Amino acid sequence: MVWDLSTELIHATVQLEQPLGDGTRTVGTGFLIDAPTPDGRPRTILITANHVLQKMPGADARIGFRIQNADGSWSYAPQPLQIRGKDGGALWTKHPSRDVAALTLKAPPEFAKAAIPLKYLASDETFTSNAVGAGDEMMALGFPRGLAANQAGFPILRSGRVASYPVAPAKIFPTFLLDFAVFPGNSGGPVFMSSTASRRAGAAAEVSAVATDASTAPTAPAAPTEFIAGLLTQQVELNNERLEIGIVTQAKFIRETIALIDNPMAPVTVAKGDTGMTGAKAASAEEAVAKD
Repeated sequence: MVWDLSTELIHATVQLEQPLGDGTRTVGTGFLIDAPTPDGRPRTILITANHVLQKMPGADARIGFRIQNADGSWSYAPQPLQIRGKDGGALWTKHPSRDVAALTLKAPPEFAKAAIPLKYLASDETFTSNAVGAGDEMMALGFPRGLAANQAGFPILRSGRVASYPVAPAKIFPTFLLDFAVFPGNSGGPVFMSSTASRRAGAAAEVSAVATDASTAPTAPAAPTEFIAGLLTQQVELNNERLEIGIVTQAKFIRETIALIDNPMAPVTVAKGDTGMTGAKAASAEEAVAKD
């Protein structure tokens, strides 16, 4: 079976929520990464935006696992997720300068299998070698305003184009812009480039070449490119007007946050200068979403 990051990430992306006791809930998005311990033991890590967990006041949240039934159908089966200790302290690890959180968790075996291998997290070299730049299409997964794609609790897949230049290196450009509408509940979701889009673009180019000059053999489409570029952390607002632009934090900072779990003294990237965007507002847990 051909690996397709779009499909694999759909399975690895989960809704995070915490009821507030007044008929509303705080909602965000997270995704699972397969990151073995330094001694090689299997480990599943939940990645999300730090503000998603920070804005949840209680000790326990819920994580939206999905279970496949014997007949091939899927059922939504959210489970408790402890995010704070008895003293109220955070159980997750956060990046010291970026809106990224990582939490080791015990997922059901069938769900742990859905975790994405660590190698799919992009580095500066990934962006450079693939010449990622303004106008490139990326995909995003999430639960806008707590909505799922269906009753099984799968995330909603959307797309947008890179709306800023340049996008690397992360030390200078720790975030980049994505042209698509962001809603509360989207924060923490993965943003990625998928071979599905690459194959479609390649096929379109091939058809175009054939239609243009039937005597010229079309060039083979480029090899599929698949990687997690980062996670959605903010939306852009100016004068209380949403500009339908998302802010993506680079995957390099996800790698660094995972490394901090094993070694709190692990080196981290310190971005130069003020890289924030004037008028930006956190996209997820600042608003409560009404229960269905």
